[in-house]
Amino acid sequence: MVDVSHKPDSERTAVAAGDVLMRPDTLAQIRAGTLKKGDLLTTAQLAGIMAAKRTAELIPLCHPLPLTHISVDLELDESLPGVRIRATARTTGKTGVEMEALTAVSVAALTVYDMAKAVEKSMRIQNIRLLEKHGGKSGDVINEPG
Repeated sequence: MVDVSHKPDSERTAVAAGDVLMRPDTLAQIRAGTLKKGDLLTTAQLAGIMAAKRTAELIPLCHPLPLTHISVDLELDESLPGVRIRATARTTGKTGVEMEALTAVSVAALTVYDMAKAVEKSMRIQNIRLLEKHGGKSGDVINEPG
């Protein structure tokens, strides 16, 4: 792990996003709540939050961080068609929370796939990316307006 002991604590925020593309009929079943595995949106949201809290266990050399906030939002989007996922992570510490936000999006997307795979195995998880980060020595980074 990188030694961050010399760095001062600061407020840190990261926002990540990703998409799960699917057929319109699969999206319609999610919207109707008729999937056999149950409530996809709530389950994927919880999975993303739980994953963010365990990022250091999943990513080698990643610092364990005391998260002060994690949110995972999923939106059904007919224009994809599919599910848009967005996660925001916050902490006060010596290193950023980009990996926590990205992990939350990734696991939420995998959960969407898992819960809907009985209906469609050709779904695509794509475009997982960091939208923005705030705090720390490098300051603000805006890759896409959040």
